[in-house]
Amino acid sequence: MFNLAMVSVKLRPGLDFLLFDETSIIMSDQTRQSQPNEYDSPWKEIVKSYFIDFISFFLPEAYDGIDWRHQPEFLDKELDRITREAKAKNRRVDLLVKVWLVTGDELWMLIHVEIQGDRDGTFPERMYTGQYRAFDLHRKPVIGLAILTDEDVNWRPSEYRLGKFGSEVVYRFNTVKLLDYREHFPSLEQSNNPFAVVTMAHLAAKQTRNQLEARYSAKWQILYGLYQRGFTRQQIIDLFRFIDWILSLPEDADKRFWQELSNFEEQRKMSYITSVERIGMERGMERGIQIGEQRGLQIGEQKGAASMLCRQLQRRFQVLPEWAASKIAEADLATLEIWSDRVLDAQTLEEVLLTRN
Repeated sequence: MFNLAMVSVKLRPGLDFLLFDETSIIMSDQTRQSQPNEYDSPWKEIVKSYFIDFISFFLPEAYDGIDWRHQPEFLDKELDRITREAKAKNRRVDLLVKVWLVTGDELWMLIHVEIQGDRDGTFPERMYTGQYRAFDLHRKPVIGLAILTDEDVNWRPSEYRLGKFGSEVVYRFNTVKLLDYREHFPSLEQSNNPFAVVTMAHLAAKQTRNQLEARYSAKWQILYGLYQRGFTRQQIIDLFRFIDWILSLPEDADKRFWQELSNFEEQRKMSYITSVERIGMERGMERGIQIGEQRGLQIGEQKGAASMLCRQLQRRFQVLPEWAASKIAEADLATLEIWSDRVLDAQTLEEVLLTRN
């Protein structure tokens, strides 16, 4: 995990976060035409599914200040209110999350995902608009984080100013520039954080635009690294969805890629991606994006709960045996919630994972 020096976050009791993700998605013209309204869906799914890893990678100070024994709560009703009443154009508020500080105080994080391809002079104002609307609706301080994925190395907005005749508003927010990771690609390849893979996929998409063979090779290299670093089956499937989306290939190259992947998995006797999951993804797209998004949200909640429980158990019992990790991975959401409630009071790991109510 990188320690992002440009991010300065001071936690204090009762503090809220406004977390902005300004994403620039580099895709082929053909893909853009076929998916005009779905650029942000993979970002939504991956952030919600791996929320803890998202915070760990992009906001390490916040990660250290949050008590992850308490499962984050996604506040859909409050999110709907902000989205409904916000009038600014091109704003998409995606996740409003309640977490708890290690001090025991409640903390809210407002995550705003917006697809932004180029330098935008109105971006600081929109950051400020999101901040003051969240404060106006909930009366809580808000911290802003902008993750910039554009290609202008000199564009690093960090504040919004408005004033005249001695009256002035100044809003400063934190920024992370994905281009800064270009010099740290080897470290990204060694990281076990899913968002290191997400970052690599973005950088590779930019570097291989209009270069078919280079993109093919980059996509294969990133995917191969998932198996090499020991990601779980579910993590590989989830991350591949993102990689496959952002490093899209023309139809002929895509078929070639899948054949090579099928051969690779057959040799390793680990039919992860080239199993019914691929068929399910194809049928899901045929039946419509809405069904796919609903399934994605359900899967995301279950994976998020499983990830949270594993971290709770590791913190409580130091080591999480393979049998326990497997049992957690196979459990449904209701069971995971029951087990999470037992963590603080149970004396042993076996007592937590008893399959009884």
